[in-house]
Amino acid sequence: MNTQTKNIEAGKIDTNNSIETKNPRNNRMRPLVAMRALKNLVNDPEKTDQVFVIIKAMSGNSLAKTFARFQKTTMGKKILSEDRHLLKTLLDRETLRTHKPATLAHAYLGFVEREQISADGLVEASQLEDTIQEHTFRLFSERMRDQHDLWHVTTGYGRDTFGEACLLAFTYAQTGNRGLGIIALVGMIKLQKELGSSVRKAMWQAYKAGKRAAWLPQQDWEMLLTQPLEEVRQQLRIAPPEVYQEVVENYKLANA
Repeated sequence: MNTQTKNIEAGKIDTNNSIETKNPRNNRMRPLVAMRALKNLVNDPEKTDQVFVIIKAMSGNSLAKTFARFQKTTMGKKILSEDRHLLKTLLDRETLRTHKPATLAHAYLGFVEREQISADGLVEASQLEDTIQEHTFRLFSERMRDQHDLWHVTTGYGRDTFGEACLLAFTYAQTGNRGLGIIALVGMIKLQKELGSSVRKAMWQAYKAGKRAAWLPQQDWEMLLTQPLEEVRQQLRIAPPEVYQEVVENYKLANA
């Protein structure tokens, strides 16, 4: 994992350039702001604050649309009525350890411990307390944020830069968030120079996988954590990221 990702996880970002969003449900797109931030990010990948600038500038009302869809689902209504906070479940590692070795919970716990991260790593960086006041909308937004590493484990994309880019493409297909799509595109262009043309094929596969998969935002992740990982993948219609895995293996062999 590169320094940029680590800084985002740790919340070490400069918020001076962040975009104020008084009403995140009606966040108009700001392409000129996004273009400036994108240029800054390309010139200096360490400027992690520019990632959030791009997302806020180009997300438009995608989060509101996703929330509206979520509210209409049976599980979405249940989650909101129960006032569920996924973060509490993911931070309770002692309970996660009680699940069987083949479960999603076991795989998730191994993932976060191996990567030396915590589920609350993006809480400070997301700054939701500054932008979202409505309780149910905030609850949903936090749940979307907290699902991120579960999506990593379930899809099979790692937390290396390439894996993050592929997961962004997958997430863009799931949510339609233009900010994520732009960052994924820029990531693809840069990664092709390092890893070769197969990067485009891998990210296209990730995007198609996101379109084909069940809609992940509405899933009962608390329940899925108790189930075998392979059964979860089958249930969610998520196939192995074969091209991504092949590119990673070839890169490792070439640099061994």
